[in-house]
Amino acid sequence: MTATPAPTPRWSSLTWLLPRLEDVVFVALFLVVVLLGPRLLNVDGDLGRHLTIGEHILQTGLVPTADVFSHTMPGEPLTPHEWLAQVVFALTYRLLGLDGIVLLCAILIALTFALVYRIAARRSGLKLVSLALALLAASTSSLHWLARPHLFTLLLVVVWADGLERIAQGERVPWWRQPLIMLAWANLHGAFVIGFVVWLAYLAEAAWLTRFPRTGQPKGATGALLLAGLLSLGVTLINPVGPALWATSIGYVGNTYLVSHTAEYLSPNFHDVGTWPFLLLIVLALVLVGLGPRRIRPGSLLVLTGWIGLGLFSVRHIPVAAVLAVPILAEVAAAALSGTAFGESWLRREAGLHELEARLRGRLWPTASLVLIAGLFVAGLRVTPLPGGNEFSPRVFPVEAMNWVEAHPPAGRVFNYFPWGGYLLYRAWPEITVFIDGQTDFYGEALTREYEQVITLDDAWEQILGKYDVAWVIMPAASRLVDALQTTPGWTEAYVDGTAVILERDP
Repeated sequence: MTATPAPTPRWSSLTWLLPRLEDVVFVALFLVVVLLGPRLLNVDGDLGRHLTIGEHILQTGLVPTADVFSHTMPGEPLTPHEWLAQVVFALTYRLLGLDGIVLLCAILIALTFALVYRIAARRSGLKLVSLALALLAASTSSLHWLARPHLFTLLLVVVWADGLERIAQGERVPWWRQPLIMLAWANLHGAFVIGFVVWLAYLAEAAWLTRFPRTGQPKGATGALLLAGLLSLGVTLINPVGPALWATSIGYVGNTYLVSHTAEYLSPNFHDVGTWPFLLLIVLALVLVGLGPRRIRPGSLLVLTGWIGLGLFSVRHIPVAAVLAVPILAEVAAAALSGTAFGESWLRREAGLHELEARLRGRLWPTASLVLIAGLFVAGLRVTPLPGGNEFSPRVFPVEAMNWVEAHPPAGRVFNYFPWGGYLLYRAWPEITVFIDGQTDFYGEALTREYEQVITLDDAWEQILGKYDVAWVIMPAASRLVDALQTTPGWTEAYVDGTAVILERDP
């Protein structure tokens, strides 16, 4: 007797319309970042410098390897470790202005965590658990959502680590995959070194399993990992300055003074609400690893504990720790659920969700959200509910003061507030070159110390202004240097508003 085929669900014709969980992650985070656009633009002062350098590269066709942006270190060797990201930022800015920068950042962040979800679900088979973990990772990393090239690192570390995992599990991965990722990474952002830290963890696991083999261990993983890493190491030299890229990327971290004076390199303060998702991630990791019936793989343990440790040491590492931890924790959760009554019930729900998502084929919602927001930006409409829109805030940056500078150009060299250096370049370069900006790996300890001496009115602060022939100063209204210069003979207040004060040396 012929079996009667199961009836087709009524909603089967709508499979192109219904979103997968991966699409939900992308759309939700994409829209959240778009709505937070002004925050991305105004928390950090480096965007202006990135746009200026990127535009300079586009106009000249040359990547600058000597400084032309400051009057304190002109002609000094400059390592362009973010040049490709700066070009991408500048091209986006040409198309849509600062709205375009927000759109680019939203795409990078949403794509990163959609991939984190996809990888975690594939490795664990748990879609709902992976969804929750991916959203926790996004919340954890949100403390460092800024319009800066490090967003490329956050995306690429996910893709890079997934490639290493596939190789470690014996999958046939094209030999060029990892080197190609690293070639792009080394030219997009100086934190490409992170990739090799993760690679060493996988290589250590492969060496351990060679010494203490396990049943079902994939063959050839050690050689494949070694080849991928060495080829990737070689392609990092394909950049505008060759081996000097490594010296810059590693050298800065070794300077205790510069690191200690950079907020994102300090340890997290768990009294700050923004760090609580990371604290929750740590607690969750402890619980899942402790409850897991099987021992966690050595490489996964190294990656998980190593990067959580680095996150505890420096806020800068928290987003990377979050995206690397999620696939590992999803696997551990799958192992913890198996063999228990609750776990079997949960796995049945997951199986039903797998069956449902297997029928879905459309990518309508991510595409529609991108087209919608891009269309609104092209039309010049404001999307964010935050005050000021996607502009540099006059409460954060000297917007009105630079308007005055454009109308009344001061003569001579400037001493500027450190966080405003990038904005001054954005508004007035090449007519104005800065004393210092956010690229402290270039300016180094000596100039940074001199800057600190001036703003704190330490010994010889006036001599330092004289040493660099400073003719005018732009600083926050509430600063010790402004108070001192206002009572110093030979200096005159030329402009003042609620954000900035400009003082000029008398001729």
